[in-house]
Amino acid sequence: MLIGEVARRSGVSARMLRHYESLGLVRPTGRNDAGYREYSGEDVRRIFHIESLRSLGLSLREVGRALDDPGFSPAELVDDLVRRTRERIASETELLTRLSRIGAAEPEGWEEVLRTVALLQALGSSSPGTRQQAALSSGGEAPVPVEALVEAVLSERDPSVAGALRWALARAGDGLALLAEGLDSPVAEVRARAVRAVAGIPGEAASVLLREALGHPDAAVRRYAAPALGARGVAEAVPTLIDMVAEAVRDVDAADALGVLAAEPGTAERIAAGLVDRLADGTLDAAARRRLTQALADIPGPTASRALAELARDGDRGVSVTAVYLLGLRGEG
Repeated sequence: MLIGEVARRSGVSARMLRHYESLGLVRPTGRNDAGYREYSGEDVRRIFHIESLRSLGLSLREVGRALDDPGFSPAELVDDLVRRTRERIASETELLTRLSRIGAAEPEGWEEVLRTVALLQALGSSSPGTRQQAALSSGGEAPVPVEALVEAVLSERDPSVAGALRWALARAGDGLALLAEGLDSPVAEVRARAVRAVAGIPGEAASVLLREALGHPDAAVRRYAAPALGARGVAEAVPTLIDMVAEAVRDVDAADALGVLAAEPGTAERIAAGLVDRLADGTLDAAARRRLTQALADIPGPTASRALAELARDGDRGVSVTAVYLLGLRGEG
């Protein structure tokens, strides 16, 4: 069978067949009287084997080893191909993500594209200072796409950089849908970063998401959502805030949020009643009772006043001294 016929049957060009021959991958059986190469059926089968292995991503050198080396291990080769393919997919996925983010930024010219690329690269830097500067630069001539900011917020471990990223995200005023996905992450640190980022975004949509977070099974998520909601005047946060005071979990933030909510008289009475109920819990230690007593400081109204008057006679000297002091500040001592 001459080279032209082999090319037609195999789909491999005559030029490529000559290249295979030059590499020693295919050796035509012989030549006819006119000097043309002649291929046997076995030669054609080898050509098909070569093409099959190439379709798996093997180099021509690897194809030659696979066909001619008796000790060549197919399993090792396939494992290596799987690894290389995964690396290639990861690289292509990263490129696709970057292109999508640049497109989402709707650049008007190549200068803006280059600035956006530079910011995206800076966000992925190993230097915390570089990442922080990139976050603080967001919103300028080349804003960082929101998707990139959310990804950075959810993965950032450095507190200073995380704060800058939350500021940038709040400035963008978007990303809540992606942050909501972060709240459902199986990783506790990611959930905590997500709720803190939501807390920094103004507006009713963020408040709705924070209200949902109050019922989250992760206590840490609830305890980040509650002070943010208290600062927004959402009274639903009161029970969680009281728990935070009692359990010494960001208790100063919780007490401050209760003080903000207490500006509304009805809510103030509700807060005071909640603190009194918690003080009646016989399982509380002395430190928890003192924190709850101190939390009554910024709660106006008759319920808080009555509670402080009773606590002034408490058997725990720390509680009674605190209550007497607070009554004095209220002009009720």
